[in-house]
Amino acid sequence: MKIGIVCYPTFGGSGVVATELGLALSKHGHEVHFITYKQPVRLELVSHDVHFHEVNVSEYPLFHYQPYELALSSKLVDMVKVHGIELLHVHYAIPHAYAAYMARKMLQEEGIYVPIVTTLHGTDITLVGSHPNYKTAVEFSINKSDAVTSVSESLKKDTLRLFDIENEINVIPNFIDMEKHEYSFTDCQRDMMASEDEMILTHISNFRPVKRILDIIHVFNGVQKQFPAKLMMVGEGPEKEQAELLCEELGIEEKVIFFGNSGEIDKILCFSDLFLLPSETESFGLAALEAMASGVPVISSNTGGIPEVNIQGVSGYMSEVGDIDDMVSNAIYILSDPERLQEFKQNAKNEAKKFAIDKIVPQYEAIYEQTFTKCMTH
Repeated sequence: MKIGIVCYPTFGGSGVVATELGLALSKHGHEVHFITYKQPVRLELVSHDVHFHEVNVSEYPLFHYQPYELALSSKLVDMVKVHGIELLHVHYAIPHAYAAYMARKMLQEEGIYVPIVTTLHGTDITLVGSHPNYKTAVEFSINKSDAVTSVSESLKKDTLRLFDIENEINVIPNFIDMEKHEYSFTDCQRDMMASEDEMILTHISNFRPVKRILDIIHVFNGVQKQFPAKLMMVGEGPEKEQAELLCEELGIEEKVIFFGNSGEIDKILCFSDLFLLPSETESFGLAALEAMASGVPVISSNTGGIPEVNIQGVSGYMSEVGDIDDMVSNAIYILSDPERLQEFKQNAKNEAKKFAIDKIVPQYEAIYEQTFTKCMTH
């Protein structure tokens, strides 16, 4: 099948999932076309089965804000006609499903019908979608899609609660390529981050307020009072500066390393002992899953889709949002016994295997087949 994938080409979870899905689909014999404003960060391979088409947004003095949806719709129409794309899989309702619907209407004028599969990732529902300025458009885009998926049961419930949805929502969780988390790094490389007696705690995100970045610093501060430890902070975002200031206030700036956006996440996770994710909300918790795939137990909040990934007392522990004392206590419990830590690490890896890419991609393929067949017979 010739599949067009529309996503944000960023470090965020939705862009990563869309890119990894497209690459996996190409290995299954599908022809995949990524259509977005920049090459996705994890799209290293462009081959005869994987293509990238850039959406150019021209600068017009007439527009105060450049109309990306318009440029995207036009690009989708052109790419469907040029490459014979048979189905569009769009990640995010706004603006992608909205733009795809407009493209489909234009194509219908020429006798071409392209089915739309929309995947909801969270921000399009919980933040953008619930805003009164966008709610009508989000609801419209979801209902006009030929098939809809969400990355967790929690997100499905939120969507049905916030909108009047006529379409069935299929839950297909995010996934992980376990082979990419089988490492050959040597223990001596760990010395670059911490000394032998130090525990390594890690956080990876876009440092937005919803990630509760300052909670991470406070949790680490509690842990480092009990054990020699280092904190690896990976990512960029608006909360980074405040976090750096808090480290200075607490006198732990020497123990916290801010990497920025790193291309060596695999290496950092490989040597980590705990992953911290105290978010206000997470539609799924892909960062937690990536940590678990590397054998890193997770200390998290119990919000959104996280309980579907991080299993209490098995792959880590969950606490109420903002309960720093409980998170510190749980972290210390795991780290205080080497045998217990190893057991949690193995459990984390075993739980991650439930989300292995080879178990999830066929679920998307089944949706594509059902949707394509249904649309072509109507």
